[in-house]
This record gives sequence, C-alpha cells and structure tokens, in this order.
Amino acid sequence: MTVRSARYLLAAAALLAAPAAGQQPAAAVIAIPPITTPDSDSGGAGSAAAVAWQASQLIAADLRTTAELVPIGPNQKDYYSYPEVTAPTFSRWRAQGAKYLLTGFVRSRADGRLTVGCYVYDVVKGGRDIDRIGFVVAPGDWRRAAHKCSGLAYSVATGSPGIFDTRIAYVAESGSLNERVKRVAVMDGDGNNQTFVTAGDTVVLTPRLSPKADQLVYVSFVGGQPHVRLADLGSKQQRPLVPGAGMSFAPRFSPDGGRIAFTMQTGANADIYVANATGGSIQRLTTAPGVDTGPAFSPDGRRIVFESDRSGTQQLYVMNSDGTAQRRISFGGGWYASPEWSPDGEWIAYTRRIPGVGLRIGVMRADGSDEKLLSTGPADESPSWAPSSREILFHRAGPDGRPALYRISIDGGEPRRVATPLDGSDPDWSAVLD
Repeated sequence: MTVRSARYLLAAAALLAAPAAGQQPAAAVIAIPPITTPDSDSGGAGSAAAVAWQASQLIAADLRTTAELVPIGPNQKDYYSYPEVTAPTFSRWRAQGAKYLLTGFVRSRADGRLTVGCYVYDVVKGGRDIDRIGFVVAPGDWRRAAHKCSGLAYSVATGSPGIFDTRIAYVAESGSLNERVKRVAVMDGDGNNQTFVTAGDTVVLTPRLSPKADQLVYVSFVGGQPHVRLADLGSKQQRPLVPGAGMSFAPRFSPDGGRIAFTMQTGANADIYVANATGGSIQRLTTAPGVDTGPAFSPDGRRIVFESDRSGTQQLYVMNSDGTAQRRISFGGGWYASPEWSPDGEWIAYTRRIPGVGLRIGVMRADGSDEKLLSTGPADESPSWAPSSREILFHRAGPDGRPALYRISIDGGEPRRVATPLDGSDPDWSAVLD
C-alpha cells in the first residue's frame, strides 16, 4: 500500500506557520464537522461521499484515544459545503468551547484515485489556518489518509509527531490458558488489518519492527531453543539472523534499520552482539560475567541501553554503540528489565519488579535521574514508545491470566486498553509510516 503525501496549497489562503514547539495543551476540544466533497454524484460504498463520512468518523475515533484532545462530532447536521472547507464559520465552534477545528474534503480523480485534504484551524485565535495536509490515494487506502489527518491535528495540538498512521507488532494469543497458541501478528495502530507473521506452531517472543515497519525480528523456539529470525513483511520471506549460532534472543533494530542488536548465549555467558540486518559477521559488545540482554539503541544510534545482572540483580546500563563506556543507571529496589529509549531521546522506559508489589512500567532519564513509575501493576510488562514520546504501550496480565495491550501517558493517569483482535503481549509500536 502506497500513499503519496505532499503539503500543498488547497485554497487561496497562504499557509501560516505552525505553533512553536512546547505548546502542548492538555485535553483541548477540537471540532470535527463531517468532511465534505465537491463531487455531484453521492454514489454508494467507495464513493467520495461515503469515504468522506467514514474518514470523519475515523478521525474522531483516533483523537478520542488521546489524552490531549477531545473531539466534538462528527454530526451529519453540521455538514458544510465544499467552499466552507477553507472559509468555515468559527463562531459556532467557539461557542461550544472548541480550541481547534479540523475541516477537509474528499474528491474523485479521473484516474480513479481520491484526493484527500485536511486543514486545522485555531478557533480561539481568530480562526487562523495553522496547517494543512493532502494526499492522493487509491480508494482502498482512505484509512491511512484519515490517520494522517488525525496526526496533523495531534501534532498541531501537542508539538509531537502524530501516532495514528502506525503499525503495532505483538504476540497474538488464543486458546485455553493451559494450551496457548502464540503467533507474531502485525496490525494497524487502531487494531485493523491484522496479519500473522508466524503460524502458531511454536512459541514466539518479542517481535520488533524495523524503522520503516517493512521488516520484523522476533524470537522463535523452533527446534527447542530460542533463536532470532528476520522476516520481510512484503515478500513474506524469513531467515535466521545468525545461522548455526547458539541461543539468541532479545533483538531490536538500530534507528537506521541497518543493524540489529541482540543477545547470544555461548556457554554460561549471555552477551550483547550486533549484526548487520543484511547478514554477515557479528560484533560482540559485552563480556561481563552473567546475563546481558534487552539492548535498545538511542534515537541517534550512538548509545545502547540494556539490562544486566552483573551486579547481582537485573539493573539497567548504558554503553556506547561499540560497547565502550558501560555504566549502570538504575539503583532502585527490585529489578529492571526490557528498557527502550524514547524517540525524542529524553527518556528510557522499563519494566520494574518490586518485591511484594509486582511488575510496573516506569521511566527515567538516560543518566538514571527523574525515575518515576507510571502504572499500578501488578502484572505490567514490555513497554514500547509511541512515536510522539508522550505515551507508552505495554501488556498487562488480567486476573484470569489473559494478557491485553494498554497505553499510558508519561504524565500518568489511567491506562487505556488498545483494541486487538486477540489477546496480546510483547507489543512494539512503530514510527509513523512514510
């Protein structure tokens, strides 16, 4: 599926500057009247009019999942004409307490594709046109265009990247608790378009997407012991990351997608290695006694955070990406695991087990400062950052033992459940797709 995206002039008004970074209003109201169409033929399913209404509903649904925006609409009674896309009446929305307004259109093209355009206005500041975005898509790709419009509104309101045109990889679980079938699955960020990467004939763990979400690494227990496999999601081809090696696990891509960090055990030691994603020789990064695992690159690729029991308990360490300058950054009680660097480089998320309390999701700075726990447990694991660096996806085991995915703001608050077709664990949230 390909979406051709471009920022372009959709009307006579000139594009004005976006708000400065750091303007991140909480729970701002955004009005979403129905997206319109200039097409004279309303048509049926798949027509511009039908897609416009579906896109309106999807944008509102996207924004309702956030802690920062509260959408009004869409309501059919608020339908407006095509000229009003770029000349809306702001007073009606100002009276309803809206800070932002999102308008848009869907238009049929001669080649059978659709043009989708969206605008975001600041209702409070005199109806200023903040930003706009447009796409040319196949009729079947309208959902991605709608997610991009949602992302535009989110970015305007928070100053952070949109989080909707994304993929989520996870371990999809089904069957009885005594005989769970586990398959690596990939779905859209809203739970749609799920596909399976594995058949469910063996245990699988820790699926991790490449930066472009076109490849995936995971751990398979085919043959009775864990080993890392690399899957190309387009061609469906798979291969071992390191053929003929011993046990390997905990893989993760570098920010440029060219390398994969992972753990390999040879003898009694488990150490961190790096391999090229295209194959070839591997580089060993750690040599300390014990278990070094869970590596994750910093966004600039220059450092790696990992977990190690070299001090007697599992704690977090940071090193340069060549293995030098290893230093411990966690010193709290219990143990720390599954670290991941935030996309903006400011935070490291982790799972922390606290004796007598259980498993919780927490964050700290890269130097170990400002540590705080976000979730209440008692069985919260496997954090993965949203592209915005404002939320964390994780899995929580319920009282019946069945896992589900949740997302929580780094500012705290109650976690919100993420829709998945099946029970889910070990999630990984991709970057925003191109």
